[in-house]
Order: sequence, then C-alpha cells, then structure tokens
Amino acid sequence: MRFRQLPLTVALLALAWAFWASPTLTEIAAGVAVFLFGMMALEQGFKAFTGGTLEAILRRSTDRLWKSLAFGAIATTITQSSSLISVITISFLSAGLLGLAQGIGVIFGANLGTTSGAWLMAGFGIRVNISAYAMPLLTFGVILIFNRSRTVKGLGYVMTGIGFLFLGIHFMKEGFETYQQTIDLSQYAVAGLKGLLLYTLLGVIATVVMQSSHATLILTITALSVGHITYDNALALSIGANVGTTITALIGAVGANIAGRRLAAAHLVFNVTTGLIALVFIQVFLLAVDTMSGWLGIAPDNHTLKLALFHTLFNLTGIIVMVPFITRLVDVLERRMQPRRIKLDEPKFINETMLETPGAALEATRRELLRLFRRTFSLIAQVLNYETGELRQAQRRTDLATSPERIQITDVDEVYARRIKPLHGLILEFLARLPVSGKRAQQLVMLRIASQDLVEAVKDAKHLQKNMVRYLASSNLYLRDEYLALRQTLGYLLNRLDNLADETTRNDDIELALSELSSDIEEHDIVNNGRLDELIRERRITPEQATSLMNDNSYCYRIGKNLLAMARACFQPFEELDAELREAIELHPDEVREILAEPISEIESNVGDSPR
Repeated sequence: MRFRQLPLTVALLALAWAFWASPTLTEIAAGVAVFLFGMMALEQGFKAFTGGTLEAILRRSTDRLWKSLAFGAIATTITQSSSLISVITISFLSAGLLGLAQGIGVIFGANLGTTSGAWLMAGFGIRVNISAYAMPLLTFGVILIFNRSRTVKGLGYVMTGIGFLFLGIHFMKEGFETYQQTIDLSQYAVAGLKGLLLYTLLGVIATVVMQSSHATLILTITALSVGHITYDNALALSIGANVGTTITALIGAVGANIAGRRLAAAHLVFNVTTGLIALVFIQVFLLAVDTMSGWLGIAPDNHTLKLALFHTLFNLTGIIVMVPFITRLVDVLERRMQPRRIKLDEPKFINETMLETPGAALEATRRELLRLFRRTFSLIAQVLNYETGELRQAQRRTDLATSPERIQITDVDEVYARRIKPLHGLILEFLARLPVSGKRAQQLVMLRIASQDLVEAVKDAKHLQKNMVRYLASSNLYLRDEYLALRQTLGYLLNRLDNLADETTRNDDIELALSELSSDIEEHDIVNNGRLDELIRERRITPEQATSLMNDNSYCYRIGKNLLAMARACFQPFEELDAELREAIELHPDEVREILAEPISEIESNVGDSPR
C-alpha cells in the first residue's frame, strides 16, 4: 500500500519544490487547479438535470446516426464536459436503452463538441478580462447551491463552475505573462517531426494527469497567447490532449458492463485514429487552416484562433473517416470483446456508474428483475415437476396437461439461497441508494414491490410442493386430476409470462395479455367456481384432502397474482408505463418516503416465512 502511494508522494514533493523555486509557477498551477475545480462544479451542476432532461433528450435523439452525432456535439458544447456525456451514454448503453452504434455516434459527436471550448477561450477568454465576471457568478452560484431544490442547486453549481473556470483562466493568463518576464519558455521549442511527437506525448501526459482535455487545451492556448510555446508545438499538444481524453472514458467504463467497455474501446479507437490522421497529414491540415482562416477573416498571426480551427478540423475529419466504418467497428468489438461469465450473485445490468443517471438506473433494474423472474420461473417449474425446456416450448395449454414422468422433490430453501436471494438483495440495495423523486420515486416503489412479489411466489411454491408431489401420485384419481389441473394452470401462466418477458417476441398489448391470464386464473380457481364443493358433496375426496386442496389452490392463486403483479411492473419499459402510473399509482409523498426508507431486513421479514 505504501508503494502505491510513492508516485503521488514524489509528485507532491516535486510540485512543492517547484513552488518554492518559482513563486510565479504557483500562480499558473493555482489557475489550473481552480479551472479543474470549476470543471468539477460545472459537471456536478449539469448532473442535476440528468434525472430527466438530458436523459429524455438522449433517448429521443439517437434513433438515427446523425441524431446521435448531433446530440453528442450539442450536449458537450452546452455542458463543456465530454466526460459527463460519456458517463451518461455508458449508463444508457449498459441499461440496454441504446445500441452500441448509437452510443458510438454520441461519443464521436462529443469529440467534436469538445472543440467549442478552444473557440470560446481563443475568441473570448484571451481578449476579455473574464475575471470581472467570475466574482458575480461565484456569489450568485454559492447562494443558489444552498437552495433545497435540486434544479436550483444544479443551476448554482453551474454558475459557480463557470465562475471558477473564468478565475482559473485569469490566473493562468496572469501567471504566464509574469513568467514571461523571468524566463522565455519558447527557447525550449522543438521543431520538426521530433517536436511534433514530443509535444503530442506531453499533451497525452498532461491530459491523463489532469483528467481533462479542456484543461490541457486552455493551458496550451494561454501559453500560446503570450508566446511561451510555438504554434507548431501547440498544435501537437492539442493532438495529444485529444488522445489523452480517452482515459476518462476508460475509467468510466471500469464499473460498467460489457456494453460500456465496448463503447470505451470505440472511444479509444476513434481518438487514436484521429490523432494518427492529424500527425500524418499535419502539413495538409496546416494548409487547410491557413486557407480557411482567410475565408473566416482570422488574422495570419492569430495563432490561438487558428489552433481552435485546427482542433475542430482534425476532429471533424476523424468523424468523416470513421462514420462509414461504425457498423464494422461494432461487429469487431462485439466479436473480440466477449462478456465474461456472470456469477450467480452478480448483477448483469446495474452498476455503480448508474447511480448518477436515475432513468437508466431504473430501466437497468427492471431488466435485472427480469433475470430474477427467470430464476423464479425455473424454481417454480421444478416444484411443479416440469422440465424448464418443456415448459418454455409448449405451444398450447393442452401441451401441459400430461402427468410428470418422474416426481422429484426440490430443495426450495437451497435454490432460493443460492440463486434468488443474493440477486434480490443486490437489487434492493441498489434501489435504496438511488436518488429519485416524483414519478421516478413511484417507479422505484413499483420495482421494490415487484421484487417482493417474486419472493412471495417462491414462498408459496415451497408450501405448495409438500402436497403437490404427494397427490400427483395419489391413488385417488379425482384428487390427482385436481392437482394436475393446478399444475397445468400454473404451468400455462409461467409459459405465457416467459414468452411475454422475451422482448424479441413480446406481445404488442401486454396489458391485454396479462388481463387474459388473470381471467384464466380466476376461471380455474376451484373454490370460486364451485368445483371444490362439488367434489366434497359427491364424496370424491375426504374432508382432510379437501382442506389440503383448498390451501394448495390458495397457494396457486397467490403465486399467479404475484407473478402477474410483477409482470405489470417489469414487462414494459418505463416510458410506456408513464400514463398508467399517473392513473393507477397516486402515492402521497409521505408514503413514498416511508416505503423508500424501509430497510431490506424489514422487506424480507414482511415476506413471512420466506426461504432463507
């Protein structure tokens, strides 16, 4: 552990020595630090809007590749944070809300959007004393941060972030101007191919250290504006910054699933390819920049604006070159990057990175509950003595009417503890940590209740098994037929729900299908349809057998109703449930808070004697 901290210790000591040796350098470093802090505050502010606005726009703006590119570019221009857009995109991709091709389009567009920061700095930040605007922004921003409203607080962080950005730029500019009087860094300029490669590497290192290509570009433009670095070396630094920014995406993908890691790999491929194109055709880009500068009215000696133009041009070229190969890139990534085998107690869709994107997190949890349903499906199928494959492949209700060839007893407690309880607990823990409000709080409650419905179904299946295995082999043909009918009713329900849970074959009108299944359960309830009374009157079964049959019929009924309730909550994406939520779920805010505050231990205790 001490060895791991050694690089950080050495870096801090070296920085402290540099500050002592050159007080002017302290102002430049402080400017970088303030700028980075401003980036963090700005990103924190825009996260306040990821609970709805950004996510809704992303979901509706990625059905076409050009829309994905436009969203990435515009969103990054507005937020000035490609890392925030990358994290949101990875979350949506991990939740299955985006395809890999659409996610790649967003990332490509974000690379173009990040060039807007260079334009703002070169055209506005250098020529205007922006520190005059920093203080009012900081003052108003801090006041708004103390507001309880999430939106107002987010706006406060945005204003504070912009204020710190302005202040950081001011410190960097002042520091370089002062530094110019003591030492001329331009004497360390390196010309030719050697300088191009050296400063590209320095740009990569600076971006990796600061975790922000914006910071590297602003530092480069500031140094270029006062003549501390040459124009050619500044171009190389911007190329390096572009390549180095992929580290942010790679870090963001660490906690993501295979889809998020594939997106991070695509980001790396794009930026490295774009950087190589810029390096190989640097002379062509220089000629293009000079030509376009004349068209745009940029003075020949205005190197800061020409740097911003160069940064935009080679990113745009990278998009033009890479877009035709997106389909091929997707194929390669999906073939080469295979998902590792997920352990039974591991989630597949939910992960830490999603806690900042509630919409994607809820959809991912819904998909995780579908996994939990399939495990519950398999367990109940075993209790009913159906082969899982047989149950899934049945085409008609009559296919499930046959007697089991061999009756076996399933250890429900063991299967529950090994396959269901671990995943159920992870889902509840994830939901408990998810910050939501309003409609999303209602959706979260639906998911928690749905998870409890599955556990209740398992509990009832455990109780049902005791008599099911006994009476399926009974010498009383009437009693055996009734248990076969119960088995058939539950088997048909499981078959249909499994089919509805498959998104590739899903019924267009799920609610109608679920209503028909609910009616089927009511129709085959032998207590309500009078069949139980008929058996007793005709003395087909003994009073003791009637009691067992009535109880087991009740278990079947509850299993069916719990599974149907779960299906109504989990078988449709939440966008399709919004209207139903508004009509059917009107929870008082106090009720929502009470349910959300209920600890996991209480949920399991409420299940009664659920298997443990």
